[in-house]
This record gives sequence, C-alpha cells and structure tokens, in this order.
Amino acid sequence: MRGIFTNFCGIFISRVAGYVRDFTTASILGASLYSDIFFVAFKLPNLFRSIFAEGAFTQAFLPSFTAAKYKGAFSVYVFLRLFAIVVLISFIVTIFSHVVTTIIAVGFDEEAKKIAAPFVALNFWYLDFVFIITFLMALLHYRKHFAVPAFSTTLLNIAMIAALLIAKDRDQAAIVWSLSIGVLTGGALQLIAHLAALRGKRIIPMLWAGVRKKRDISVDTARFKKAFAPALFGASTTHISAFLDTLIASFLATGSISYLYYANRVFQLPLALFAIAVSMAVFPVISKMIKRGDEASAILMMSKNFWLLLYLLSISALCGFMLSFEIIWLLFERGAFVRADTLICSQALAIYLIGLVPFGLSRLFSLWLYSHHLQSVAARNSAYALGANIVLSATLAATYGVLGLALSGSLTGAISLLLNLRSFGWQRFWGIIRAKYFLLLAVTLLLEAGAIEAIKFVIDHQGF
Repeated sequence: MRGIFTNFCGIFISRVAGYVRDFTTASILGASLYSDIFFVAFKLPNLFRSIFAEGAFTQAFLPSFTAAKYKGAFSVYVFLRLFAIVVLISFIVTIFSHVVTTIIAVGFDEEAKKIAAPFVALNFWYLDFVFIITFLMALLHYRKHFAVPAFSTTLLNIAMIAALLIAKDRDQAAIVWSLSIGVLTGGALQLIAHLAALRGKRIIPMLWAGVRKKRDISVDTARFKKAFAPALFGASTTHISAFLDTLIASFLATGSISYLYYANRVFQLPLALFAIAVSMAVFPVISKMIKRGDEASAILMMSKNFWLLLYLLSISALCGFMLSFEIIWLLFERGAFVRADTLICSQALAIYLIGLVPFGLSRLFSLWLYSHHLQSVAARNSAYALGANIVLSATLAATYGVLGLALSGSLTGAISLLLNLRSFGWQRFWGIIRAKYFLLLAVTLLLEAGAIEAIKFVIDHQGF
C-alpha cells in the first residue's frame, strides 16, 4: 500500500507540473511554426520512451531479472547491449536528422523541415537518459524503492519550465533551443536523482560483481530475448491505436483531432494516478511471489488490488462522467476554445470514461501474464484488441464522427480486459469476484451500461 501511495503522489505531482509546463509553453510560444517544430522534435523521443523504456523494457526485464540466478551479470549484459543500440539509433537520427524530420513531419514545407532537423536531433538524445533511468528504476522497484522513480519526472517538467522562463524574451528560435536544452537537463537531473537513490540499496555492488565475474547467464538472457519482442509489440499497440484515431480524425470535421487530444488528456489522469500507480507497485511483488512458487499469495495480492482499482476507477469514471462538461469548461474554454467546442469535447470525455474501468483493470491482469513470462500471450491479446479497434474506429467514426472514435476506444478497453481475463483464467477470476464484493461488481457494470445508454441518447439528440 505504501508503494501505491508513493506512486500516486509522484504521478499526481508530475501531471500537475506537466499541465503547468503546457500552459507556460502555450503562453510563451503560442500556436506558431516554432511551437509545432518543438512538439514534432519532442514527439519522437517521447514516443520511444512510452513504447520502449517505460513499457516493453520493464515488462520483459523485471520478471527475467527476478528469476535470474546471477542477477548482476544478467543486468550488466542486458544494459550494455540495449544501451549500445539506443546510442547507435541516436547517432543515426543525428546524422540523418533531415530524413527523420521528413518522415515524422510530412506536412512541413522544406524550409520548416530544415529548421526543425537540428531540434529533432538534439531532443532525441533524451531517450539515452530515459533508458538508463528506466533500467535503474526497475532495479529500485525490485528493492521496493518507489519514491525517486515516481517523483523524478517532475524534474523534467521543472527544467523545461525554467528553460521557457529564462528564454521568454528572446526570439522563438532561441526559445526552442532553450526548451530543447531544458529537456536534456531534465533527463540529466532525473539520472542524478536515480543514481543518488542507489545508495544503501546494494545495487551497485551487485552490478560491480556482474562486471568482475563471468557467469553462465545464457538461460536468463534467452528468456529475456524471448520476452522482449512480444512486450515491445504489446506496448506499441496503444500508440498505434492513437495514431490511427488521429489519422481518421483528420478526415472528420475541423477540430476533431483537438477534441480527442484534450478529452484523452483528462481521461489519462485517473488512469495514471490509479491504474499505473497500482501496477508499478505490485508488479515486482507479484513477480517475486511467482518466482518463489507462491501462487496463492500472488492471487491474494491480485484480488486486493483488483478491488482497490475497481473502487477508485468506478468512482472516478462516475464523477468524471457527471462533471464532464464542467471539467472541460474549467480547463479549456477560453480564447479560441468556445462553448460549442466545450460541448463536443465534454461528450468525447464522457464516452472515454466508459472505458476507464476496463482499461485500468486490463493493465492489472496483463501484469499477471508478464510475471509468468507470457509476453507472447499478452502481445497476442493486444494484437486482437488493436484489430478490433481498427474495425470499430472506421465503422463508428463513419456514423458518429469524433464521438464514434472515443466510443471505439472505450469498447476496445472492454475487449482487451476480456482477452486478458481469458488468459488469466476464468476460474481464478471467479475466485476473486465470488466474495461479498460481487454486488459491487454488478453495480459497477450497471453504471457502465447506464453510461453507455446516456451517451447514446446524447449522440442521437445532438446530431453528431
């Protein structure tokens, strides 16, 4: 519980700092060519961070590390080889920055691509910091230290805000240079914080022993390699879905992309505060239990956190659904964002929130698969959910526009949860829900069904 609370506080503070960063960026850079250039430059390392570092690496490394006999040697082997790949990719992006910019910013004219290329190259080096940080984060989680990993992202936001304030009176090109240097400074500060947290955790001696002594780690490395590729694909599917939704939204009414972006930003807050905070805390604990063969304790841990997440996510979804208009009005209705935009965006948020409970619980049960080294099963489930999302997005968007895209996302969350529950085992799941709390589950499902009916009524009577 302490780890969950620590993660919750860290993510909450980081998200608040992220919103401050967004507001500061908007007020200083505005909506201009140079703001577009920075967002393009920062998008690529941010995407790789979400897919590779924060997702695939942790999901494949931590269970393999827990099961490894020679943990130091295994850790050093994995770190050196993957870090070499990350550095190589960074050099390639630096050398061919104009080509990379052309790929990720197809709408830019030639002059804008020329201006953006150096920023793309500079910002990409943030990924190198992120990989080292994620590696150390996994080791700290294994030692049940959650504070520094949870709060360290705030350092990035603080560094970027400081860079903006320092350069606010300069021309826009200088501001983007300062902001890009702020990104790297934030990465360096995060790394320093993680290195400081290693003291007293017996991690450095373990790594040093792995360097000094040669060990036979072939079984452990083979297990990691087998798990990493499926984990990489599984971590990518959510981002692929988001990219496809953005692509479809670009063919819809003007503003559709923005409605999805703003609504999803709000939706991600309770998902991160509760689902991600809980999963980050329980993942290493469950992995250790399974390694010891104590599956009964692992099931008990899953049960406790299932009900905790169900409570928190259900309350968040219900409150957010009831106050969706007020939330969007408070956060975004100013300037060019008018009342008509608030109405559509709040409806998109309400529809997204239907999927909050399924998405959050699906993440919890996917960790069970990762802990059992079943990354290929998790990846297969993600592939099925991605296929369903593609079909649903294309079908519903044709009828309901941007609200159809939001609904397809929520339905995809439900499909993903059902697939992960099937892999977890219906008998195990029944063992979790057959207690007295079953009534709560029934009420939650009724609330979800009622929300769907309410949204359907809104869509039918608003003409979207």
